[in-house]
Amino acid sequence: MLAVMPISLRFFCARHLNVPSSSNAARCHLDGALFSTCTNAVIAAFPSGGIGEHTLFDVEIAIGGVMAKRFVPQKAPINRSLDRGIAILRAFRPGAELLGNGELSERTGLSPATVSRLTQTLTHAGYLEYDSMQRAYRLGAGVLSLGHAMRTGSSVLRVATPLMSGLARRLRINVGLAVQDSDEMVYLESLRSNVRASQRVIVSGHRVPIELTALGRAFLAAAKDPERAALIARLKSKGRKRWPLIERGIAEAAASIKQKNYCIATWQPEVTALATPIVIEGRPVYVLNVSVTSDESAAIWEERLHQPLLDLAAQIRAAIIDLELP
Repeated sequence: MLAVMPISLRFFCARHLNVPSSSNAARCHLDGALFSTCTNAVIAAFPSGGIGEHTLFDVEIAIGGVMAKRFVPQKAPINRSLDRGIAILRAFRPGAELLGNGELSERTGLSPATVSRLTQTLTHAGYLEYDSMQRAYRLGAGVLSLGHAMRTGSSVLRVATPLMSGLARRLRINVGLAVQDSDEMVYLESLRSNVRASQRVIVSGHRVPIELTALGRAFLAAAKDPERAALIARLKSKGRKRWPLIERGIAEAAASIKQKNYCIATWQPEVTALATPIVIEGRPVYVLNVSVTSDESAAIWEERLHQPLLDLAAQIRAAIIDLELP
């Protein structure tokens, strides 16, 4: 009997393991692990949470026998330079067209030397433009092209937008779909059909605070415990003077989601918003909201809008699930 000779390897895998082709080779996908067997070798990799393009594997090859030990996988480390570069781009918000290196350093917490190096790289890549007269940077066309690619390529928006538009036009209300991004909610789509205009102009890409809005509080109610606890701790660290009141509102929204499957918030004058989470395994938590600007009480609008909101959420959820069917 041949002796088993284990050789430990570590590598990145994109969807499959590269193994020599052989008439005796077999490949199967069982219990979340990908196996590849040949005449005299066994290669196995055990990814955590499925195989992806950036999953780091611990792999063992057993020559002449089948290995019995299952190795604990390790995720690929975060690329810090890329993470910092994205932080530079995130620093730009509506109303701040131009930002110098000093302002970017303040907003991101990065050193001036690091900011200088990253802004030069981002300018070279087309994601920033340098204004020599103002000695500052603005977002480049490359950022816009990414947003366009995301919107036009999103199958979720393709099925959700017509449904949202129908409700918005029928009830003359505003309807939005959002996801969490850091400590804010970002709108994927926003359809505005309310007769009375709001003080704010909400469009795709618009950000709103998680802790104050129906959108954000509905997300917090649906988020998993470790993520929710970490996010609430981060929000609390901002040092808002009204935090005890805000925290109570978050708890009340969570109770409302548990009991009614929606929550309500009136954080803007004369604006009533209702929101409900759409939770689908393997996807981010989407949050659907409806809102109106009106002199009428929030209770009246809650009675009018809660069922259309829940019905629309059910339709969108079913449509998204259908996308994954063969």
